[in-house]
Amino acid sequence: MKKRFSYLIRPLQVLIDVIIINLIVYLIYDKEFLNFSFLSYITLFWLASSYSFGFYKVYRYTSYLRVITLLGKQILFFALGYFAYFGIFREGDVVNNQFVILMSIMIAISIIKILWSFALKKYRSLGNNFRTTVVLGFDESSKNIIKLFKSKANLGYKFLGFFSDKNYKNSEYLGKLESVYDFTKKNMVDEIYCSLSSLTDSQIKEVNKFALEKEIDLKLIPNATELYSKNQTIHYYDDDLMVLNVNKLPFEFTGNFYIKRVFDIVFSFFVCVTVLSWLIPILWILVKLESKGPLIFKQGREGINGEEFICYKFRSMKLNKIADKVHATKGDARVTKIGAFLRKTSLDELPQFINVLFGDMSVVGPRPHLESLSLEYQKEVDDYLKRHIVKPGITGLAQISGYRGEIKKKSDIKNRVRLDIFYIENWSFFLDIKIIIQTVLNVFKGEEKAY
Repeated sequence: MKKRFSYLIRPLQVLIDVIIINLIVYLIYDKEFLNFSFLSYITLFWLASSYSFGFYKVYRYTSYLRVITLLGKQILFFALGYFAYFGIFREGDVVNNQFVILMSIMIAISIIKILWSFALKKYRSLGNNFRTTVVLGFDESSKNIIKLFKSKANLGYKFLGFFSDKNYKNSEYLGKLESVYDFTKKNMVDEIYCSLSSLTDSQIKEVNKFALEKEIDLKLIPNATELYSKNQTIHYYDDDLMVLNVNKLPFEFTGNFYIKRVFDIVFSFFVCVTVLSWLIPILWILVKLESKGPLIFKQGREGINGEEFICYKFRSMKLNKIADKVHATKGDARVTKIGAFLRKTSLDELPQFINVLFGDMSVVGPRPHLESLSLEYQKEVDDYLKRHIVKPGITGLAQISGYRGEIKKKSDIKNRVRLDIFYIENWSFFLDIKIIIQTVLNVFKGEEKAY
C-alpha cells in the first residue's frame, strides 16, 4: 500500500488556528464577544478567506518570503471582515476590547504560522516526513534539481537515483528510461521528475499515464525557453530553479468531492420527495395496464473504477431477452406506448436519483454503459477508461450537447468520450448547475434522439 505523507498537516494547521482565534476571545472574556453569533462569524470568515487566498497552500519548497506574503494578505483581509461584523450587526459601534482581540489574533496567528514553517523544515532536516524521488534524464537541469535534493535536507526529499538512456558509472544511475516502471513498482516512489529536454513527448505522455495509475506526483523540469500549458503550474524550489507541476484533476481535491456529494444528496432527496413520491404510483398503474412486468427495470452498468452497479429505470419496453445487450433504436418494437413517452421526456431516468442517494451515481457525470458495450468502445477510443475515474451521471455534458441515445457510428462514441473527459478535467460546481438547467430545458423542448 502506498505510504501517505503530510495528509494531516493542513487540517491540523486549520484546527489550531481556529482554536487560537476562539481561545483568545474566551481568555479576554468579554460578554460582548463571547457569544455564538460572533464566534461563528469570525470562524467561518477565517475559513472562507483562508481558502480563497490559499493561506494553507504552503509546500515543503515554499520560501519564508512566500509564507510571510500569504500571512500578510490573510491578516489584512481578516481584519476587514472582522470590522465588517461591527458595521453590519452592531451599526458601527466601537465595542470595548475590539482592537485588543483583533491584535491578539493577528500576533498569535503570525507567530504560530512562522514557527510552524520553521518546525516543519527542522523536522524534515532530521530525516522525517520525506518524499522519495527519482529523476528521468541527466542534463544540466536534472543535475540542478538533484543537487537541490541532496544539499537542502530541510525540504524533505529522499533522492533514490536517476534514469537515462545513456550509460553512466555514477552510483545513482538506476538504468534506462523504460526501467523506471519496474523500479517504481518494486520501490516506494512518491514523485517522478522528468527533464523535458531528455524525453520525447510520447515518453512524457507514457510516464504521465503511469504516474496517474500509480498515484505518483509527476513534475516536469523545463527548458528556459519552453512554453507551458494551462494544466501545468510553475513552482520555484530555490531562487531560479523552476519546476513544472502537473496539475491535479478537479476531483482529486477532497473539497470538490464533498461539494459534489453533498449537492447530489440534497438534490436527489428533493426529487425523490417532491416528484417520485407521487409519480411512482401513477406510473405503476399505467405501465401495468399496457404490459406485464415490473415498473422498475434493473440493469447492471459500469460505475466508478469500472465496478458494476445496478442501475434503476422506469421500464419502457416489453420484457425481452436482449435488453441487456442491445440499446433501443428508432422505431424499436420493444418500446411500449407509455414507454415511448417516458423515453421522450426522459422520465424513465428518474429512478436513478435513488442510485445517486445510494452513492452509485452522481446527478451529473458520464453516462454509465453496459459492460458488453463498454468493452467494445474501449477498442475504438483510446481514452475511454478515463470516464471511470468519476461516478457516472444521470445527465452529462455529452447528453446536453446532442450525444445521447443510439450510437450509429464511431464518431458518436468518440465525441461522447471527448466531452466526458473535458467535463472531468474542467469540472466546477457551476458547470454542474449549467448542465442540469440545460437538461431541464431540453426535456421541455424535446430531443430528437430520445427514443
